[in-house]
Amino acid sequence: MNNKPKVAFICVHNSCRSQMAEALGKYFASDVFESYSAGTETKPQINQDAVRLMKKNYSIDMEKTQYSKLINELPKIDITIKMGCNVICPFLPSKYEEDWGLDDPTGKSDEEFEFVIAEIDKKVKELAEKIKAGNLY
Repeated sequence: MNNKPKVAFICVHNSCRSQMAEALGKYFASDVFESYSAGTETKPQINQDAVRLMKKNYSIDMEKTQYSKLINELPKIDITIKMGCNVICPFLPSKYEEDWGLDDPTGKSDEEFEFVIAEIDKKVKELAEKIKAGNLY
């Protein structure tokens, strides 16, 4: 499948959940979809707890390949995944949209982070299966 759908993981600051989702999308499903992440505001660096725990759990160094960016920097997106903004999530036109409703673990304990990482891990794999099955759009 050389025409892989482009998936954008969206949250306001693009510094934590959406970055982890982009990294795990690349890690688990790069054969199924292309992963991007973005927000309506950027942070000067990716959340350092997220960086540390992704290194620990998956040996992924997000700071090597990812940075906080705005949604207008993305290519045309096929699938929008909102991370779960308690505020209004940024709108991104796409063929399909899902809201994962994940709480932002920023500033919370490693346990909270680990929970969110595990949820993202599971949901990225589920998304890949749905895309492979061709039942999204």
